[in-house]
Amino acid sequence: MDLHENTETKTLTAIFELPGMKQQDINLEVHRNRLTISGESKYLENYDKGGYAVQERSFGKFSRTLLIPQGIKVRVH
Repeated sequence: MDLHENTETKTLTAIFELPGMKQQDINLEVHRNRLTISGESKYLENYDKGGYAVQERSFGKFSRTLLIPQGIKVRVH
C-alpha cells in the first residue's frame, strides 16, 4: 500500500496492489474518519496440484483500516 497526502488540495490517495483479485471481490467503506478496504482472496483452482518450488501468495479474508485526517476529501473509485 502507498499513501500520499496533498495538503494543497486536501486529498489523500491510497494505492493498494491486490494481485489476482477482482474488483467485485473488494469492499471499500468510509465511516467517519476511517477508510476500510476488505475482501477475500480465493484459493486458485489447481494451485495445490504440485510442481511449485515456492508458494508465497496468501489466501483468505483480509481487512485494512486507515485513519483519515480531519478535513480530507474522500472519493472512492
